[in-house]
Amino acid sequence: MNLTSVLLSLALDGAEWVLYLLVFLSVLSVMIMVERGIVLMTTETNAARLRQALDSLDGPSSVSDVLDRLRSLQGVEADVIREGLERAAQGPDAVEEAIAGFISLKKLSLERGIAFLGTVGSNAPFIGLFGTVLGIIKAFHDLARNQGGGSAVVMAGISEALVATAVGLMVAIPAVMAYNFFQRRIKKRMAHVTALSHLVLAGLRARDEEDTHGIPTGR
Repeated sequence: MNLTSVLLSLALDGAEWVLYLLVFLSVLSVMIMVERGIVLMTTETNAARLRQALDSLDGPSSVSDVLDRLRSLQGVEADVIREGLERAAQGPDAVEEAIAGFISLKKLSLERGIAFLGTVGSNAPFIGLFGTVLGIIKAFHDLARNQGGGSAVVMAGISEALVATAVGLMVAIPAVMAYNFFQRRIKKRMAHVTALSHLVLAGLRARDEEDTHGIPTGR
């Protein structure tokens, strides 16, 4: 038995297994969408309370007071700024490095599973097309074995085979939409954290300059 015969025998199994694969990928995609949606909603810091806590850096409150306020807040933004301020005694440069590192870690955490959605969105149509090709091969093979059936045999087989392409698109479109949505949300979240970190660093450097010039800071 040559290689062509082996591959033909596999192709004649039809596209049913491809449909099962697409359904499996669809279920995984939906699970990731739900899980990532919950994560993004539950890890967002209350913006008003966070800004109120950080604004106190420009006032008489000490860094430890600001940290106490941040510890009462939940979310990515509060976590990153808190981790940075805990190194305030080492100077603004240490705070900046710590914040940059934690921003990268939090971004990786938020993006967990998102790449899978992008992969499914990019490849599901091709998987569906592969199933369609297998179905067409099977349809023509059935026609060759039953020529008395005429075109009705091959048309029925081809129509069934095209279902795989349709299913592939149905799996890909939501995955691509979810991937783009999550990427935009994460990018916006990280930009917000970065902007807040610049405000924090500006406040810390202003405090250092006041201390250096002997200006009372009220701490």
